[in-house]
Amino acid sequence: MASVLVVEDDQFVRSALIRHLTDAAHTVRSVGTALEALREVAHFRFDVVILDLGLPDLDGSEALKMLRGITDVPVIIATARDDEAEIVRLLNAGADDYLTKPFSVEHLSARMAAVLRRARSGSGEAAPSSVLRVGGLTVDPLRRQAELDGVRLDLTRREFDLLAFLAGRPGVVVPRKELLAEVWQQSYGDDQTIDVHLSWLRRKLGETAASPRYLHTLRGVGVKLEPPAALSSGTDAGVDAGADPGPEPPR
Repeated sequence: MASVLVVEDDQFVRSALIRHLTDAAHTVRSVGTALEALREVAHFRFDVVILDLGLPDLDGSEALKMLRGITDVPVIIATARDDEAEIVRLLNAGADDYLTKPFSVEHLSARMAAVLRRARSGSGEAAPSSVLRVGGLTVDPLRRQAELDGVRLDLTRREFDLLAFLAGRPGVVVPRKELLAEVWQQSYGDDQTIDVHLSWLRRKLGETAASPRYLHTLRGVGVKLEPPAALSSGTDAGVDAGADPGPEPPR
């Protein structure tokens, strides 16, 4: 069972969600504003957040950005807005799933179960008990820990999922569409989502796109992870040596 935060200002919808989730044996807390949601997440540990967009104090899309700045908790957007561009934007901004109102309690339950399953197992784990080693990089999918040359890496949930997926396929060029499908659980999206997370991951591995050690982007093909010793000297043909994009990763 899960600990759930419901962020919904409509009292009728909020009460219905609380009743359904409680009946399903989940632990539920609820708030009606974005600022209350941020305070809750800062003080309590949740397994999933169900977030409405039409909040009275702050639009839910802004609330999502602020949540992603302090936590990796899975977020399911639950809203009446059904614009496809908006859905894509929010998924790329860090939402884990998107439900359009009205929806059935069965639909919500299925989406929650899928999101929680992905969050708990970690995307792309080859085997729950196997420790992955690529050069000086060690990735433990079961404990969700990674080390580089014996030093623990402080990774966000998505950064770890991306690293674990690539570490399970060392030396293999993974197409971007496959990364979106397996790591982000999305059938569509843009390359910027992958590029930004790769940039954040490179920083924590002590490398850049211009001077890669483990992570290599092949233009028009995909991404591969391999140990530095396996690489030839100089820059591999076809490797994208573009500059890293900017912002610091969310916590």
